[in-house]
Amino acid sequence: MQVRRLLMIGALSLALAPATASAQSWYFSPFFGGNFGGSANFGDFPDNDDEVERRMTFGASLGWNPKVVGFEIDFGYAPNFFEDTAGDRNFEFGDSNVTTIMANAILGSQPGSGFRPYASGGIGLIRANVSSADGFFNDLSSNDLGVNIGGGVNAQFTDNIGVRGDIRYFRSLQDNERDTRLDLAFSDFSFFRGSVGLMFRF
Repeated sequence: MQVRRLLMIGALSLALAPATASAQSWYFSPFFGGNFGGSANFGDFPDNDDEVERRMTFGASLGWNPKVVGFEIDFGYAPNFFEDTAGDRNFEFGDSNVTTIMANAILGSQPGSGFRPYASGGIGLIRANVSSADGFFNDLSSNDLGVNIGGGVNAQFTDNIGVRGDIRYFRSLQDNERDTRLDLAFSDFSFFRGSVGLMFRF
């Protein structure tokens, strides 16, 4: 009976003990926010410009940041990204969305309680999907290489829980030459994303 009691006390102490610094190197941050300042080349469609309306976005980041330098995987999803309802243009697609998956390097203050600014940038996938509402054109989708750069602030209430504010710029890349050589350059599709979310360190 005494051994069982000691084991229970030991297990409870481990569960309630604060995580070590090495165990808090990983973090998970679900977020929501909005896209703004976007532009894209829609071609020769009449009564339409290249500006993309503000759209809600959500996603999550999973990262490892033990000290000043770290890395993260950032996932974002924006539904109805290309729908255009401003003014009298009445230029509406069917279902449309943009998905981003980025592998980023993180540079900032060492993790801990308080306000911790950071900068981030990297490369990954930008997937755009557009379907026709009335069959006027075929459904379109593209999987493009893209880059992103931005930064923000982590505000840790405790060593394990906090909030995160982030502003990020995305731009897709394109191959200018249709041959066997890879000649990447910036394309016409770009946008900003502002977000806020919880921060869980473990």
